[in-house]
Amino acid sequence: MNMRVIRSTIVLASSALASLTAAVVDTQASEWGCEVLLCASSSNPSWHGVPACHPPMDRLISAMSSWDFSWPTCPEAGTGSPGYEKYADCPAGWSVGYSEVGHGTRSESSLCVQKGRNTCSRRDECSDTISMPRPSRGDPYYFDISAKDGSVSRHWFNLRR
Repeated sequence: MNMRVIRSTIVLASSALASLTAAVVDTQASEWGCEVLLCASSSNPSWHGVPACHPPMDRLISAMSSWDFSWPTCPEAGTGSPGYEKYADCPAGWSVGYSEVGHGTRSESSLCVQKGRNTCSRRDECSDTISMPRPSRGDPYYFDISAKDGSVSRHWFNLRR
């Protein structure tokens, strides 16, 4: 057999094998992403109470520590990576506030503030704004899942083991 024919055959076989391997890896990643989505959106009980959810969610939590981590997605569901909101809403009558880090730079929105109340400290300095730490969410991650009727439901979850 001619060397060119052999090289061409090897190159074609290598390309076909690489394509097949990529397709299998993409399919496995998609399946894992769909498992993660199904488990994360479980609410009663949460994924923690569903034994079948422990392997894919434990795999996710472990993979997140890798420097090259990318969230497994579920293209069939039309979702990508989840959203993340560290803090819960402020109580009624309070609004989100920021603390000063220095030189006019603001920190993350970790405060709830209430204006319009006169409060005085022990030094007799009066202020019309009071603040408190903003509550943290127990379930800070979420997926927004669209229904066929166009409505969207938000499913909150956490990644604590």
